[in-house]
Amino acid sequence: MRGSLQAYKKVSVNAQLASASPHRIIQMLYAGAIERLIQGKAAMEQGNVAIKCERLSKALDIVLSLRDCLSMEDGGDIAKNLDSLYEFMASEITRANAENQTKPIDDVIGMLREIKSAWDQIPAEYHHLSEAS
Repeated sequence: MRGSLQAYKKVSVNAQLASASPHRIIQMLYAGAIERLIQGKAAMEQGNVAIKCERLSKALDIVLSLRDCLSMEDGGDIAKNLDSLYEFMASEITRANAENQTKPIDDVIGMLREIKSAWDQIPAEYHHLSEAS
């Protein structure tokens, strides 16, 4: 049953990605990173090392992907600031995993939620701007 649910979720995500605007893809990345961090923290608290490592590694991959999406030429100070913030998040996720600490995870979740909240407030007429570039 669990395998079927996972397969359904994967198909659902792939379908969403196929029709998503760049703006929506970034929203999905933020949501995915937050979800993986929450799952990793729960696994850490339960002593499930394998799941903790897997979920935190996935969250780290997402943060690094967000960092790779930055356009340093076009993004100016905002891109530079996000680059530094993503670098900090990556080091905090790595530290949390290595030292089995939940506080860095909570800190990164808070930062991601704040950025996602700002991203979610971008008016719809600007969601497709990067498609024309």
